[in-house]
Amino acid sequence: MKHLIELSDLSADEIRQILARSAELKAEFKQGKRRPIFSGKVLGLLFEKPSLRTRVSFEALMNQHQGASLYLGSDVGWQKREPLRDFVPVLTSYLDFLVIRAKSHEDVVAAAEWSRCPVINGLTDYSHPCQALADLLTVGELVGGLRDVRIAYIGDANNVARSLAVICAKLGVELAIGCPVGYQFPADYVESLNQAAGGKLIWQTDDAKAAVHGAQFIYTDVWASMGQEEEQAQRLKDFARFQVNGELMKAAAPGVKFLHCLPARRGEEVSAEVIDGPASAIVQQAENRLHAQKGMLAWLQERQQ
Repeated sequence: MKHLIELSDLSADEIRQILARSAELKAEFKQGKRRPIFSGKVLGLLFEKPSLRTRVSFEALMNQHQGASLYLGSDVGWQKREPLRDFVPVLTSYLDFLVIRAKSHEDVVAAAEWSRCPVINGLTDYSHPCQALADLLTVGELVGGLRDVRIAYIGDANNVARSLAVICAKLGVELAIGCPVGYQFPADYVESLNQAAGGKLIWQTDDAKAAVHGAQFIYTDVWASMGQEEEQAQRLKDFARFQVNGELMKAAAPGVKFLHCLPARRGEEVSAEVIDGPASAIVQQAENRLHAQKGMLAWLQERQQ
């Protein structure tokens, strides 16, 4: 059974197929066409963390294509009343897809082992593949493809950055990660991505301006993610030189676009002039969560048949 736990589990061709399917379904949607591709299907949203974009985009896409969705929060008692090995086989016998947003990545991996339907990683502490698919769909739309694209990610090497690095390495997109030493990916992890890519596509620096030099896109995320609130004060100090502001945008390529996975904290990782300015593509990027996930679910569904 095919799941979507990690983008590293997919080939470059498979990722391109998902993005092409996403673009096709988005074009139809913009023309007012909503084919019943999920007619009679039920998607479960098993969420241990709060959500806006992930929850609403999945619920909306199922409704738009004549499917149904069920939001399953803390009231269902997963991880409390019964173990995953009992909970997941029963739950997934009722469903056609299960999206899990969990604190522990290992829980999603374990759930996939016991699941009777495709499991989708809706975010864990380790990665966020749905976000990365939407990111590259957006990048391709804005510059007409992914050839000779350079993205600068300014911020913590977190779950969002990890999925972004994987998809960039798979699709031949250069990614420069600018963040303080101590918050970067281990060197051997970056080396493994580049070895698989057959070239030095992914690299890290503690110089924000060096990271953005020549970049068509500057991407950032909050400096302290959910679960890191106790580190907030220290991170504010450590990342003070890494705010995406007007000065940093000027150091990038002409016409640079700004990306953010949201929610954002104006005045911290990004200035208001940038996120609210003409270079900001955050709304298009957020909307593409809907379309990228449509393409991904359609692709998964076709592989179960």
